[in-house]
Amino acid sequence: MPWFSSSQKKEKQQVYFSAIDGLKRLYKKKIKPVEDLYKYDMYSSPLCDADFDARPQVLLLGQYSVGKTSFIRYLLGEDFPGAHIGPEPTTDRFMAIMHGPTERLTPGNALAVQDDKPFRGLTQFGTAFLQRLECAQMPNPVLENLTFIDSPGVLSGEKQRVQRGYDFTRVIEWFAGKADMIILLFDAHKLDISDEFKRAITALKNHDEKIRVVLNKADTVDTQQLMRVYGALMWSLGKVTSTPEVKRVFISSFWDQDFKEGAHAELFEKERDDLLQELYALPRYNAVRKINELVKRARYVKVHALLIGHIKGLMPSLFGKSSKQRQILDDMPNVFRAVQREHKIPFGDFPDIEEFKAAIKDFDFSNFPKLDLRVLADMDAVLSSDVPKLMNEFPPEREDEARLRAQAEPAEASAPGSNPFDTVAESGDIDWAITMQEKTNFSNTFAAANPQDGLLSGEAAKGILMKSRLPVDVLSKIWKMSDIDGDGSLDLDEFCVAMHLCHKAIGGQALADSLPANLVPPSKRRIASSTDPFDSAASSA
Repeated sequence: MPWFSSSQKKEKQQVYFSAIDGLKRLYKKKIKPVEDLYKYDMYSSPLCDADFDARPQVLLLGQYSVGKTSFIRYLLGEDFPGAHIGPEPTTDRFMAIMHGPTERLTPGNALAVQDDKPFRGLTQFGTAFLQRLECAQMPNPVLENLTFIDSPGVLSGEKQRVQRGYDFTRVIEWFAGKADMIILLFDAHKLDISDEFKRAITALKNHDEKIRVVLNKADTVDTQQLMRVYGALMWSLGKVTSTPEVKRVFISSFWDQDFKEGAHAELFEKERDDLLQELYALPRYNAVRKINELVKRARYVKVHALLIGHIKGLMPSLFGKSSKQRQILDDMPNVFRAVQREHKIPFGDFPDIEEFKAAIKDFDFSNFPKLDLRVLADMDAVLSSDVPKLMNEFPPEREDEARLRAQAEPAEASAPGSNPFDTVAESGDIDWAITMQEKTNFSNTFAAANPQDGLLSGEAAKGILMKSRLPVDVLSKIWKMSDIDGDGSLDLDEFCVAMHLCHKAIGGQALADSLPANLVPPSKRRIASSTDPFDSAASSA
């Protein structure tokens, strides 16, 4: 496959070993002790080194014969061990397709005890599941960057009455938590969403940003049928996800043959390329996503500790423990509200009440540990101090800065009449005025706006900046100072400058006519003019 060659991997793949090591130390030193103390393993198995070192994972989910295995084969450009493709339900097990020096198959029970594989947590689902788990390893350039998880076809109709022997939905939820991308595949001839498929999609509610929807085998229907199929798919997804947002659906056919319906070949090619580009970008931001997942986990662990400590405080010291425990279980919504009010925790960080009750009901609440505020202070330090320091070690834009400098220096050196003291002046000891805390906050906003190739378009940035409700002429001034390289879009550093200036203007501070030297990011050599997305609004104001 040309989209993931070895040379491209060497040039563009971002691997931050020091940052990953920092993540490991941070988890073992400050987060895992809290997990152990407050029995967080009732929810989630502890993380191991393999979880941090793992390549990005792509989980494929869909009903049988929608093309999941064919999709993986297409990306790899060859068959993988254990692959079987056919019109009948051919994949009856979960299969991890990983890189290895030689072709081999590892059964689930052996796989789940290997220290160098990120699957030790699957032992919680028992032997019945592990007998339906397998790992295929092979040398392949794509697998040097990605790991694929092929899932059994979701059951439909009468097949739903057959018991799998394990909790399929919980297993999907476990893999979703580890995955960097989740691909829901639909067949153009098979759009019904069964009860089991609906439960599986619902289990992905906390991982919505990872989900990509693929309408596969789209070349097997004509134009009129394709329109109807697309509309029916969007309607079905809307009912299941219960969200007002419309998910992006990639329409194509993923196999190594020519498209059967040639009328839309160009559309299918573009849709396929868009998805491949997203897959290609996964290794680049792998470390950042691991930080994101660790921050989410730290928040959940903190809330869990607060709940356990609060419940311990409600228990009597001598008599009536059993009746009090039943009372606490029955009154759990009020327990959640009391913790929320006392510690000002967003309700979105709390677990599902019924799941929490089911997890703790078999424990003796009087044996729970008391709330240790010093431990929680360490957890707060993780979120407010330790994580931002790690983020500063390996933001992807740093390598972009080096690339830009390498491109800019020859041109500057050869420019006639250039000032030989410019380099000293521009690269002096001037600290960037934007603090690490600001950059962390702005980075989250930037990432949520779905930048393309590290850039936020003028229109996308305009939508964010307009929320400040500043006058258009002020926003226009901010834009001109922020778009330093004049390309009509903002990278992360430029976006941080724009947000910083917005906050200054909102606070009533006057803005300079040009960008102060201490606000110019280290990655930028000079300020240039740009296309101003606010020009049309300003002229019509």
